[in-house]
Amino acid sequence: MTTSSLPARSQQVARALAAAGVRGDVRELADSTRTAAEAAAALGCDIGAIANSLIFVSDGEPVLVLTSGRHRVDTKALAERWGRGELRRATPEQVREATGQVIGGVAPLGHPSPLPTVVDSALSDYPQIWAAAGTPRTVFPTTAAELRRITNATELPVTT
Repeated sequence: MTTSSLPARSQQVARALAAAGVRGDVRELADSTRTAAEAAAALGCDIGAIANSLIFVSDGEPVLVLTSGRHRVDTKALAERWGRGELRRATPEQVREATGQVIGGVAPLGHPSPLPTVVDSALSDYPQIWAAAGTPRTVFPTTAAELRRITNATELPVTT
């Protein structure tokens, strides 16, 4: 698939990925990848290999948590480990304002401004992981190490 045939948001993500030196191509799938379960089914991979991009608000600013699809974020434990104030789930409006993308399609990058980011240490269990690419039907392959590099993230466990 050529980049120009992707949705506009995914084209932005593809350009950001290329600028960051990421080799994996953005793919548009026929099925929804809005949830980790849907993405894993569409890609034929373990749910834990899906990197969910979750936006929270902490200390008055949006933050990004890239978590394995097999985990739910323990916001209290993560805030303590990360040295931040309370993590509150962002509203759909806050997600769009912070990322330019919709819930279910938030990519790790390609946002109006870089966000403070955590990568779930469990994502390192997988040699290849998949992340959203700006829409609920676009994804790209990557690794936990590459996600940390392109987002300038801190790696932390996100569960208790």
